[in-house]
Amino acid sequence: MVAVVVADADEMVGVDPPVVVRERLEAFAGELLAQATNRPVRMVNGGLYLRGLIEQGPRKSLEPLVERLGEEADYHSMQQFLVDSPWDPALVVKAVAERVAPAVDVQAWVIDDTGFPKDGKDSPGVKRQYSGTLGKTGNCQIGVSLHAVDGKGTVPLGWALYLPEGWCVDPERRGKAKIPQEVRFKTKPELGVELVERAAGWKVKKAPVLGDCAYGNNTELRDKLHAARNYNTCCRSRPRRLCSRPRPCSKCPPTRAKEEGVTSVRGRTATRSRSARSLPALREVPERPSASVMGQTASR
Repeated sequence: MVAVVVADADEMVGVDPPVVVRERLEAFAGELLAQATNRPVRMVNGGLYLRGLIEQGPRKSLEPLVERLGEEADYHSMQQFLVDSPWDPALVVKAVAERVAPAVDVQAWVIDDTGFPKDGKDSPGVKRQYSGTLGKTGNCQIGVSLHAVDGKGTVPLGWALYLPEGWCVDPERRGKAKIPQEVRFKTKPELGVELVERAAGWKVKKAPVLGDCAYGNNTELRDKLHAARNYNTCCRSRPRRLCSRPRPCSKCPPTRAKEEGVTSVRGRTATRSRSARSLPALREVPERPSASVMGQTASR
């Protein structure tokens, strides 16, 4: 069942009853899952899993989720659907993005990473590592994400699990967690580039790609984006931000760069070895107190 909580009877005006919400959710899930699989059992399990995720309940792991769904769900069938079934979840993400993105006035694509606290040591990629979600080092998984955003909402364009190098070279842990042999170690910026590259071919409005200093100060990430899609580059490097483009940047107010030396657009410290005249269309971006920002204009 779908729980609907109201504080007053008057608030129920215009609210669909649970049975209608359930029917709409099942139709939505069926439409999206059809992009990734045509097996009836997988379609049913996918719809049940979606319901279990959005219904009330503090834990979203499989066992308590199946308990909330009652007799409709079978634990072993659901586990097989999530762990072993050969369907591509990226196709579902693509279907959701192309359907929902038109309702969002996309202003930017944002690369970020999120920590998922864990108590054990068997979940894929789990280890003691720094998590911005926790605000400290803790036992967790890290997921790299890409979202299309505006001032009011976001649309997920992709997720990728960060697999630490220690996991990649440990065949026993890989086998126990059923990590495919073709999966190799990749840094978080490398995972971010792959997500942008994949989403660039979707029917989603293209926009500047933003990231904090962990991504914006990564020269390899910026170079890969620029080389792969001919992106223009705008980044923040310490202690001030600079914008280097082959043509004037309308987003950056003009200022006069000092000829005797500038802060490198590659994120290194200030140097006098290069004149400002050697950098094309160099403009200083106004300083902000927030974290460093990297931007790439996404295009096909």
